[in-house]
Amino acid sequence: MSKAQATRQNDALDFASLRADFPILEQQIHGCPLAYLDSAASAQRPRQVIDAVADYYRNDHANVHRGIHTLSQRATEAYEGARESLRRFINAASTKEIIFTRGTTEAINLVAQAYARPLLQPGDEILLTWMEHHSNIVPWQLVCEQTGAVLKVAPINDRGELELDAWEKLLGDKTRVAAFGHISNALGTINPVHELCAEARRRGIVTVIDGAQALPHVGVDVRSIDCDFYAFSGHKMYGPTGIGVLYGREEILQNMPPWQGGGEMILAVDFEKTVYNELPHKFEAGTPNIAGAIGLGAAVAYLENIGMERIAAHGYELMRQASVALLAVPGLRLIGTAENKTALVSFVVDGVHPHDLGTIADHHGVAIRTGHHCAMPVMERFGLPATARASFGIYSTAAEIDQLVAAVRHAKEVLG
Repeated sequence: MSKAQATRQNDALDFASLRADFPILEQQIHGCPLAYLDSAASAQRPRQVIDAVADYYRNDHANVHRGIHTLSQRATEAYEGARESLRRFINAASTKEIIFTRGTTEAINLVAQAYARPLLQPGDEILLTWMEHHSNIVPWQLVCEQTGAVLKVAPINDRGELELDAWEKLLGDKTRVAAFGHISNALGTINPVHELCAEARRRGIVTVIDGAQALPHVGVDVRSIDCDFYAFSGHKMYGPTGIGVLYGREEILQNMPPWQGGGEMILAVDFEKTVYNELPHKFEAGTPNIAGAIGLGAAVAYLENIGMERIAAHGYELMRQASVALLAVPGLRLIGTAENKTALVSFVVDGVHPHDLGTIADHHGVAIRTGHHCAMPVMERFGLPATARASFGIYSTAAEIDQLVAAVRHAKEVLG
């Protein structure tokens, strides 16, 4: 996206009214206006999401799918309505392909245990990339330990971009799964997921995409991407915590065994055997996070009302402005300078530990994330213990970037 395109699309956003939707942003921290630049860790919630959850608890709370009374029917309608909203949002073919989970982490674990573990044999390979979040590493390590499969990792370059030639060379006759993030939470890099999935499909390799950072920032069409699995979390996209989604191709999900057993995922049970429920309920054992799903449906409606193209333009422009402003600080270095990136900047400052920088920033009212960002291999790749990360949401503004830069300059003066 060009700067001109981003500017034209951003003109249509009414930032003043948008920020007013987020009550948490009205407060001050240490006497300064709150500049919340930690949306990659967890985004804030608009009133529309808060109200949807509260309204459910005030008026409609009952267990879903299990009652003929009015409250149960209303709760079920709202819960399944949220599933349909999510199906539409990512352009899945059917609501059977939308599995509610606790988040991206649980979704990836579900794939690892219910799809990969029964399939893998000793010597089979799973291909990851060096930029993955721990949630897209540890589940695969566990399944390798359980099956004797082998983990392979594709390298990234000094800009934080996947080395595509090396990734393709690592795809071999024994590769069964290729798992990769859509957008890196530590670097902001946007991976070419269409190309990666096309190459994997050509070789008959199943693809699993960690989309936690993508859904809040870019439009996602799982049928266009042509992936087999796509996982994401509600709290990154302005919805409640404790709710997420696993998209899976219906034909693959049909052949997978359940991951967890209990109520709701069954049609019939006796002490001899169990008949499992139809999709998607086969993978949703127990009472679900009804309020979370309803809140996530409200978050989807909120994002759709703004428009994902405008949201993408906003994130890109803030990332560009922040990169230019921060690089004017002496001794500051950006970590992750991919040509195709969005919505966050990671950086280090000579003589200032990221944790100290985060503390000083907080006293300026600026909330940033410091540490390894659950991506320790990325830190290892760049020879760093940690970085500071400012990440942007739909409520973020250029004025908050100025507030961040002032805090970084103060930290440099005090500690650098």
